[in-house]
Amino acid sequence: MKKTALVLSVVLLGVPFLLAQTQASNSDTVVEEIIARVNNSIITRADVRKARQELYGEAQQQPNQAQAEQQAKDHEKDILRDLIDQQLLLSKAQELGISADTDLVKKLDDLRKQMHADSMEDLEKAAESQGISFEDFKQNLKNNIITQKVISQEVGGHITVSNAEIQQYYDQHKAEMERPEQVRLSEILISTQTTPEVKNAKGENALPGAPSPEVVEQAKAKADQVYEMLKKGGNFDDLAKKYSNGPTSSVGGDLEYFKRGTMSKELESKVFDMPAGQYTEPIRTNQGFVILKVTEHQSAGVPPLKEVENQINEQIYVTKMQPALRDYLTKLREEAYIDIKPGYLDTGASPNETKPVYTTAAATDSSKQPKKKKKLGLF
Repeated sequence: MKKTALVLSVVLLGVPFLLAQTQASNSDTVVEEIIARVNNSIITRADVRKARQELYGEAQQQPNQAQAEQQAKDHEKDILRDLIDQQLLLSKAQELGISADTDLVKKLDDLRKQMHADSMEDLEKAAESQGISFEDFKQNLKNNIITQKVISQEVGGHITVSNAEIQQYYDQHKAEMERPEQVRLSEILISTQTTPEVKNAKGENALPGAPSPEVVEQAKAKADQVYEMLKKGGNFDDLAKKYSNGPTSSVGGDLEYFKRGTMSKELESKVFDMPAGQYTEPIRTNQGFVILKVTEHQSAGVPPLKEVENQINEQIYVTKMQPALRDYLTKLREEAYIDIKPGYLDTGASPNETKPVYTTAAATDSSKQPKKKKKLGLF
């Protein structure tokens, strides 16, 4: 259902809450209640309802649903605040000349590749098969890109983290940083699991059949070929994406971290003796032939400051960002035209906001419309 028009009349210019008209078909018209006006934009009851559905929908996809749903319930009171925040940032982006058309095209193409879709039409079909309007999806993605640009430029660009702050954080959190020895690995797996499944006498517990000698020989030849490409300077991530049969191929073979005692002794003895950046020769496993690369090798104990400096910088930055962003959004509220229907609450409202005043005369004389720091736009 797309918004196509807004019921407007010169006679109604002074009325605080109009109705948004949406066209469902040639014969059906649905009128949606407006609950907030933010500069030249509106927020309808449908917007709030959709945001609430998305909030609880995301909670249901979390591993700990009970905790996630409680967090969603706690955040529900801030739904209107978040919608107003977004409209304020979009309005600011327009004022600053910030757009996202090029970024949107790139982001959509990245998503297409991640989903292994051959074309944008295939990506659209994939979205719609999940009950998602592709146009709504693109608009939401574009809005997110724009708001993040504004935040980065207007808020993030003014946040600094000093060396002294990093050192202080490091000194105060050493106990939390202590860790066991571990390695981060990436894999290129050339699978031998290509033969039909076999079952036990009862027809239960289907297991992969043993690969034939020919299959093993072919897999080994391919693994040796990939290994030679690596020795000649091939990029491990790119080769993993192209040749690996493992479930991690789409992310360049990344397997995350392994502590001592969590791998087979044969593999552990190889990778824990290797520095970061090195990789093994093809190793025969139950799944096939695997080439493992050590992308990180972390020693036991508290890591040196240099090793965790970037993570600490990011942590301090995020800690500073939240209050700075809220202060910025409060400032935008004080400069904006905002009118909220009675019965709804903006939990981010500033006491310094100027409440619009409507008069009977304003309904017929646009020259007597309430004035604020920004000109009131028509919908």
